Amino acid sequence: MAEQVLDLRGLRCPLPVLKAKKTMKSLVIGDRLVLECTDPLTVIDVPHYANQDGHRLEGQEQQGEIYRFTIIKAR
Repeated sequence: MAEQVLDLRGLRCPLPVLKAKKTMKSLVIGDRLVLECTDPLTVIDVPHYANQDGHRLEGQEQQGEIYRFTIIKAR
């Protein structure tokens, strides 16, 4: 199981989700993708993306201005 971290700070919707989707294609099932974002709308967009594409949102947290999401590739 590999883990890849994407620094998406400063990017506004829809770019964080588009970059996550592109990166997810290069991962294998079971890999983790960690997103570090600053756009407050990602708290809505990222969970929706993970659910819609059939992946598992393992974690979601806020550390100051950083929103951190951990998604496990499921398909």
